[in-house]
Amino acid sequence: MRFLVHWFLLAVALALTAWLLPGVHVDSVGALVVAALVLGFLNAVLRPVLVLLTLPLTLLTLGLFYLILNAILFALAATLVPGFHVGGFGSAFFGAIFMGVISLILRPVKPRERRG
Repeated sequence: MRFLVHWFLLAVALALTAWLLPGVHVDSVGALVVAALVLGFLNAVLRPVLVLLTLPLTLLTLGLFYLILNAILFALAATLVPGFHVGGFGSAFFGAIFMGVISLILRPVKPRERRG
Protein backbone atom coordinates (compact mmCIF):
# COMPACT_ATOMS: atom_id res chain seq x y z
CA MET A 1 0.00 0.00 0.00
CA ARG A 2 2.80 2.43 0.91
CA PHE A 3 4.48 1.73 -2.43
CA LEU A 4 1.33 2.63 -4.36
CA VAL A 5 0.85 5.85 -2.40
CA HIS A 6 4.50 6.81 -2.94
CA TRP A 7 4.22 5.99 -6.65
CA PHE A 8 1.04 8.06 -6.97
CA LEU A 9 2.59 11.05 -5.17
CA LEU A 10 5.66 10.84 -7.38
CA ALA A 11 3.39 10.82 -10.44
CA VAL A 12 1.53 13.87 -9.12
CA ALA A 13 4.82 15.68 -8.49
CA LEU A 14 5.99 14.83 -12.02
CA ALA A 15 2.69 15.99 -13.53
CA LEU A 16 2.93 19.31 -11.67
CA THR A 17 6.55 19.70 -12.74
CA ALA A 18 5.63 19.07 -16.38
CA TRP A 19 2.77 21.56 -16.07
CA LEU A 20 4.95 24.27 -14.46
CA LEU A 21 8.16 23.93 -16.49
CA PRO A 22 8.11 24.49 -20.24
CA GLY A 23 11.11 22.19 -20.86
CA VAL A 24 9.55 19.10 -19.27
CA HIS A 25 6.83 17.26 -21.22
CA VAL A 26 4.82 14.13 -20.56
CA ASP A 27 2.80 12.93 -23.55
CA SER A 28 0.22 10.73 -21.82
CA VAL A 29 -0.97 9.39 -18.49
CA GLY A 30 0.68 6.06 -19.30
CA ALA A 31 4.02 7.77 -19.87
CA LEU A 32 3.52 9.67 -16.62
CA VAL A 33 2.91 6.47 -14.65
CA VAL A 34 5.92 4.70 -16.20
CA ALA A 35 8.14 7.77 -15.73
CA ALA A 36 7.17 7.94 -12.05
CA LEU A 37 8.01 4.26 -11.67
CA VAL A 38 11.38 4.68 -13.42
CA LEU A 39 12.22 7.78 -11.36
CA GLY A 40 11.40 5.92 -8.17
CA PHE A 41 13.52 2.96 -9.24
CA LEU A 42 16.48 5.16 -10.19
CA ASN A 43 16.23 7.06 -6.92
CA ALA A 44 16.07 3.86 -4.88
CA VAL A 45 18.73 1.82 -6.68
CA LEU A 46 21.11 4.02 -8.63
CA ARG A 47 21.19 7.20 -6.51
CA PRO A 48 22.81 5.64 -3.40
CA VAL A 49 25.61 4.19 -5.52
CA LEU A 50 26.20 7.47 -7.34
CA VAL A 51 26.09 9.46 -4.10
CA LEU A 52 28.75 7.21 -2.63
CA LEU A 53 30.94 7.36 -5.75
CA THR A 54 30.70 11.14 -6.02
CA LEU A 55 31.00 11.89 -2.30
CA PRO A 56 34.42 13.61 -2.60
CA LEU A 57 33.10 15.89 -5.35
CA THR A 58 29.94 16.60 -3.37
CA LEU A 59 31.99 17.53 -0.31
CA LEU A 60 34.32 19.68 -2.41
CA THR A 61 31.36 21.63 -3.84
CA LEU A 62 29.69 21.86 -0.40
CA GLY A 63 26.78 19.69 -1.53
CA LEU A 64 25.97 21.50 -4.77
CA PHE A 65 27.00 18.51 -6.88
CA TYR A 66 24.08 16.64 -5.33
CA LEU A 67 21.78 18.92 -7.37
CA ILE A 68 23.70 17.99 -10.52
CA LEU A 69 23.31 14.31 -9.62
CA ASN A 70 19.54 14.76 -9.28
CA ALA A 71 19.42 16.44 -12.69
CA ILE A 72 21.40 13.58 -14.25
CA LEU A 73 18.98 10.99 -12.85
CA PHE A 74 15.99 13.08 -14.00
CA ALA A 75 17.43 13.29 -17.53
CA LEU A 76 18.28 9.58 -17.48
CA ALA A 77 14.66 8.76 -16.67
CA ALA A 78 13.58 10.93 -19.60
CA THR A 79 15.86 9.00 -21.96
CA LEU A 80 14.55 5.65 -20.72
CA VAL A 81 10.82 6.42 -20.90
CA PRO A 82 9.19 7.10 -24.27
CA GLY A 83 6.72 9.95 -23.93
CA PHE A 84 8.68 11.71 -21.19
CA HIS A 85 10.87 14.48 -22.60
CA VAL A 86 13.29 16.94 -21.04
CA GLY A 87 14.46 19.90 -23.14
CA GLY A 88 18.06 19.94 -21.93
CA PHE A 89 20.26 20.01 -18.87
CA GLY A 90 18.71 23.23 -17.56
CA SER A 91 15.25 21.73 -17.78
CA ALA A 92 16.48 18.58 -16.06
CA PHE A 93 18.14 20.65 -13.33
CA PHE A 94 15.07 22.74 -12.58
CA GLY A 95 12.78 19.74 -13.08
CA ALA A 96 14.68 17.82 -10.41
CA ILE A 97 14.48 20.82 -8.06
CA PHE A 98 10.73 21.22 -8.69
CA MET A 99 10.18 17.49 -8.14
CA GLY A 100 12.03 17.73 -4.83
CA VAL A 101 10.07 20.74 -3.64
CA ILE A 102 6.72 19.32 -4.70
CA SER A 103 7.54 15.96 -3.10
CA LEU A 104 8.47 17.78 0.09
CA ILE A 105 5.12 19.57 0.05
CA LEU A 106 3.24 16.30 -0.59
CA ARG A 107 5.17 14.36 2.08
CA PRO A 108 2.56 14.86 4.85
CA VAL A 109 0.02 13.00 2.67
CA LYS A 110 2.17 9.86 2.71
CA PRO A 111 1.22 7.29 5.40
CA ARG A 112 3.81 6.69 8.08
CA GLU A 113 5.47 3.38 8.87
CA ARG A 114 4.17 1.48 11.85
CA ARG A 115 6.89 0.47 14.26
CA GLY A 116 6.61 -1.80 17.17
